[in-house]
Amino acid sequence: MAVVRFQVAVLSAAFALCTAMSNPALAQKSYDNGASDTEIRIGNIMPYSGPASAYAVIGKAEEAYFNKVNAEGGVNGRKIKFISYDDAYSPPKTVEHARKLVESDNVLLIFGSLGTSTNGAIRKYMNEKKVPQLFVASGASKWNDPKNFPWTMGWQPSYASEAKIYAKYILKEKPDGKIGVLYQNDDFGKDYLRGLKDGLGDKASMIVMEEPYDTSEPAIDEHVVKLKAAGADVFISITTPKFAAQAIKKAAEINWHPMHIISNVSASVGGVIEPAGFEISQGILSASYTKDGSDPQWNADEGMKRFYNFIAQFDPKANKLDAGVVFGYAAAQTMVKVLQMCGDNLTRDNIMKQAASLKDFAPDTLLPGIKINTAPDNFAPIEQLQMMRFKGKTWELFGEIISSDLGH
Repeated sequence: MAVVRFQVAVLSAAFALCTAMSNPALAQKSYDNGASDTEIRIGNIMPYSGPASAYAVIGKAEEAYFNKVNAEGGVNGRKIKFISYDDAYSPPKTVEHARKLVESDNVLLIFGSLGTSTNGAIRKYMNEKKVPQLFVASGASKWNDPKNFPWTMGWQPSYASEAKIYAKYILKEKPDGKIGVLYQNDDFGKDYLRGLKDGLGDKASMIVMEEPYDTSEPAIDEHVVKLKAAGADVFISITTPKFAAQAIKKAAEINWHPMHIISNVSASVGGVIEPAGFEISQGILSASYTKDGSDPQWNADEGMKRFYNFIAQFDPKANKLDAGVVFGYAAAQTMVKVLQMCGDNLTRDNIMKQAASLKDFAPDTLLPGIKINTAPDNFAPIEQLQMMRFKGKTWELFGEIISSDLGH
């Protein structure tokens, strides 16, 4: 009997070994700093104060989404610890917080930090440390550079791609237009401007004035006045929410009614249009890749039902009209998807590997037909948009979904 028991034990051990070898996920768990059997530590840097504080709702929505995931048991049994700091949209503060998150808080990665200049200030550091700087909340083209910065990846469509779509629309609808551009005097604004000129091609001379502003300015009224005086009948406002609302108000005040296009980052009904005034915002144009939380057409949409339930349960103070809430929810959902794909291999290397292998992933709040795809040589998850016009109290989508690949 003892011999039989010994043989059974040997066979059981051999079977267990074979099973483990055939399924590496069962064989061992792999962790880097910030991950364990019970926890995943995620860092974030957001402008909860300062000139871009309208975006604070993104960080709050992301935190609420992770709270939802934790309440449902976490990711593969692990709870997410979300550590988010306020940089007031100031690059030196971003650097300070990134170092603290990596070196003191021991996060596994930094996710969804907002801003072009702010993320630009920490990109080299993150790549030298080989810590993922994942799903950057900025549409700068430079986040899609896996060859030189393999630890940094964007999330939303690039500003340059969006601007090319506007250029295409202007050339079709107002080929003789005179374009006045108000742009933020940093990488964010310059990226848009470059994309607009690329999209206009040999018609770039349609731009009659390029007017920069700094985020330290309390108001941009005088810039709007100058653009009207330049004879512009197309007004492109490459601005963050506070200044986008100011520009809408000032244009109405001086009785200027050009074709008015605002960048997607300032297309929030609750954060920009409502504060500026519904009446004076009629007909404004933009482009989107997310569903509008204020639009009743989505009330029966399964994805938006889940979003509304999430707000009711986990983020009741959030304004569902605010595009930042929709954005934060979808970005956090993408982050959780990557963590789920990692299984028990929660190394920084595997985080980037899985982030670069997303296939047709559709977060609840993205427009129908828009899906997230990445590859080792493509760090641009979303590359599609649809034009929209403001009417009544909501955005009205029109035309087809347009790919940012406008070469054909």
